[in-house]
Amino acid sequence: MAYDPDNIFARILRGEIPNDTVAENEHALAFRDIRPQAPVHVLVIPRGAYVSYDDFAANASDAEIAGFHRLVAQVARSEGLMLAEGSAGFRAITNAGEHGVQEVPHFHLHLLGGRPLGRMLAQA
Repeated sequence: MAYDPDNIFARILRGEIPNDTVAENEHALAFRDIRPQAPVHVLVIPRGAYVSYDDFAANASDAEIAGFHRLVAQVARSEGLMLAEGSAGFRAITNAGEHGVQEVPHFHLHLLGGRPLGRMLAQA
């Protein structure tokens, strides 16, 4: 999957499409999913053009990686998902490629919580 500079997340980063911003820093943006799958469903995306988690982990700078993960933690805290602060838990998901059912060719992490989420995958 090649990076498409006209994907929806790139367009959000350029300000061409509005979003419900939750938090941001110089390396990442967090916003509410337009089709939430849980009471809390926030997407966190890097500002850089990375297709998937493996692309991001291999090619992003240390500052980008740290900034991204710090924003995930900030959002977990602001949304009441931090285990250390009494949350019952959350799920962080990133999809990659065809088998991972990735729909947008821009690395993004789904942060979901606020209710029991059930099994990750059906048992075989």
